[in-house]
Amino acid sequence: MPSNLISIAQTAIQAAQAGLNTTGHNIANASTPGYNRQQVIQVSAAAQNAGYGFVGGGTKIGEIKRVYNEFLNTQTISAQTSFSSLDSYYSQIRQVDNLLADPSAGLSPALQDFFKGVQDLASNPSSVASRQAILSTADSLAARFQGMDNRLSEIRSGIDSQITSSVSVINSYATQIGKLNESIALLASDQFKPPNDLMDQRDQLVFELNKEVKATVVKQNDATYTVSIGNGQPLVVGGNVFQLAPTVSKNDLNRVQVGYLINGNVSTLPESALTGGKIGGLFEFRSRTLDTAQNSLGRVAVGLAATFNAQHQLGQDLNGNLGGDFFTAAPPVVTPSSLNIGNDVLNSTITDATRLTTRDYQIRYDGTNYTLTRLSDNNVLANTTLAAAQAATLNDGFDLNFTAGSIPIAPGDNFLIRPTVNGAKAFTVAISDRSTIAAAAPIVTANATSNSGTGKVSPGFVDASYLPANGGSPLISPNSVTLTYDSASNSLSGFPATQDVTVTINGVPTVNTAPVASITYTAGAQISFGGINLSFTGQPADTDTFTIAQNLSGVGDNRNARLLGELQSKPLLDKGTATYQGTYAELVSFVGNQTRELQVNTDASSAFLQQARDVEQAQAGVNLDEEAANLLRYQQAYQAAGKVMQIAGQLFDTLLAAAGR
Repeated sequence: MPSNLISIAQTAIQAAQAGLNTTGHNIANASTPGYNRQQVIQVSAAAQNAGYGFVGGGTKIGEIKRVYNEFLNTQTISAQTSFSSLDSYYSQIRQVDNLLADPSAGLSPALQDFFKGVQDLASNPSSVASRQAILSTADSLAARFQGMDNRLSEIRSGIDSQITSSVSVINSYATQIGKLNESIALLASDQFKPPNDLMDQRDQLVFELNKEVKATVVKQNDATYTVSIGNGQPLVVGGNVFQLAPTVSKNDLNRVQVGYLINGNVSTLPESALTGGKIGGLFEFRSRTLDTAQNSLGRVAVGLAATFNAQHQLGQDLNGNLGGDFFTAAPPVVTPSSLNIGNDVLNSTITDATRLTTRDYQIRYDGTNYTLTRLSDNNVLANTTLAAAQAATLNDGFDLNFTAGSIPIAPGDNFLIRPTVNGAKAFTVAISDRSTIAAAAPIVTANATSNSGTGKVSPGFVDASYLPANGGSPLISPNSVTLTYDSASNSLSGFPATQDVTVTINGVPTVNTAPVASITYTAGAQISFGGINLSFTGQPADTDTFTIAQNLSGVGDNRNARLLGELQSKPLLDKGTATYQGTYAELVSFVGNQTRELQVNTDASSAFLQQARDVEQAQAGVNLDEEAANLLRYQQAYQAAGKVMQIAGQLFDTLLAAAGR
C-alpha cells in the first residue's frame, strides 16, 4: 500500500513539475512574436483491480497542448496582408500627393507665372524686358516640369528597389519555412506530441511572409505546410522551396517585375496575380497611380507645347519671320518586346495633342491581325487590320507606322506605346533669342483713306492653313490683296483666284469654290481665305477698298501675343474639354482623392488588424495574471504531492518498525 501511494505521489509531483515548467515557459515567451501559450493536459493513470474495486494509479501527462485557433490565425493573417498592401500603397501615394499639391513646388504657380509673362508681353510687345521675362518664366516652367518628372522617376526607382528587396525577404522566409517543415514532419509522428515551439515559429514566418505578399497555406497530413502565391504557384512544398527573382519586364525595360524560377529559367508573374502584402501595394500604386500621374503630367506638357507652338507659328517675330516652335515636345515612347522575333521598327508621332489621353497602349500581331489594347482597362480598341489600329490611335491623338527591318514582324510580336510618359521629362524651351518671339500677326489690314462709307475691316488673324507647310498664302511677301465694295450688287471682290472663300454667318459656314469673283457683303460675317480671317463692320460706300498685306513692321504689334495669352483659358486638352490648369487640377484631384481614400482604408484596415490580433491573443496569447495564478496552483499541487510522499514514507517506516518487533 505505501509503495502504491509513493507511485501515485510521484506521478503527482511529475505532473506538477510539468505544469510549473510549462507555466514558466509561457511567462518567458510572453513577448515572443507568434508564441501561442501552452497547457498541460493531465489524464488519469490506469487503475488496478484490487478485488473490491479499481484503485487509482495517479495521473500522467496526456500532452502539452498548444492553444491555437486556425480560424482566428487565418483571419489575422488575412487582415495583415490587406493592411500591408494598403499601408505600402498609402506611403507611396502620399509622396505624389505632396509633390503635386504643393502650393509653391507644384506646377500651378509656374504655369501662372508663365502666362503672366505672356500677358505682360501682350501689353508691351516691343519691350526687351518683357520679352526676356517670358523666356525666363518659360525656362522656369520647363524646369518645373522636368523636376516633377524627375521626382516621379525617383519614386519609380524606389519601388523597383523595394520590390527587389521584398523578393529577397520572401525567399528567406520560404527557405526557413521549408526547413521547419522538415523538422516538424520528423518530430510530429505522434499527433499528441507536436513540436509546439517549431509550429509557432513556422506560423510566425507565414505571418511575416504575408506582410510581403499574399500567401495561401494548406496543411498536409504530415503537419507540413504547402505555401503558394499568385495564381497558385507553389513557394514551399514540404521541405522543397521554390525561389522568386526580380526580373525586367519583357515589354518595358524600365519596369521591374517578379519572376518565378523554374529549372533555372525565370517566368514572369503577372502583376495582377500578386495581390496583398507590400509587393501587391507597390504594384497597385505603380499601375493605378504612378503611371497615370506621370502620363497626366506628360500630357499637360505635350499639350501645352503643341498648342502653344501652333499659335506661336502663326505669329511674326521682330525679324519679320513667321514664328517657330517655342517649346520642344516629346514624341511617344515605343518599346518592342524583348521576345519579338522580327525587327520591324514601330514609329509613332503626336498628331493631335488635344486628343491625347493618359493611357498606355499595346499592339500585338498574331500572324494575321493587329490587336490594339488600351492597357489601363484592357479595352481592345482594334483587332483586325493595321489600318484599323491606326484609325483608333489617331482618335487618341497619335499615329502608328512600321519601318521594315531585315526580319519581318512575326506572330506574337508586340510593342508598348506610351504617348505622354516622357512629355514632362523632355519639355524644354526651343528658343533663346528674344527677337524670335512671335508677338505680332503676319498680316495687316487697312481701310483706304479715300473711303467714304462707314465700313471697317477688322485687324484680322491667320490660321494654320496660312503656313507655307500647309500650302501657304497669297500674302507671302511682296503680295497683297485689295478688296473692293460694289454697292449695286452689295458685294466684295478682289479675292485671290486660287483660294476658296468661306463666309460664316451666325456660325454657319458657306464655302465659295475658287475662283471667286465676289461675295455678298454682310456686316459681322467672318470671311476666310488662304488661312486669313477677317470681318467687316458698318456699311461701305461704292468703290470703297480694303487692303490685306504682309506685316512689314510688327514691333509694336501684340495681336499674336494676345492670342497666345488666351490659350490659358481655352479648353484645349482632353478632346477640347479642359484647360491646361484644369487638366493639371484634374490630376491633383485624382491623386488627392485616392490618397484620402487610402488613408481612410488604411486606418480602417489597421483597426481591423488590431481587433483580429486582440481576439486571437485573448485565446492564444499569454496572460501573465493567469500564469501567475497557475504558478500558485501548481506550487500547491507540488507541495501536496510532496506531503503525500511524506505520509507514504512514514507509513512505510511504521511497517518496517512493526515487522522488526
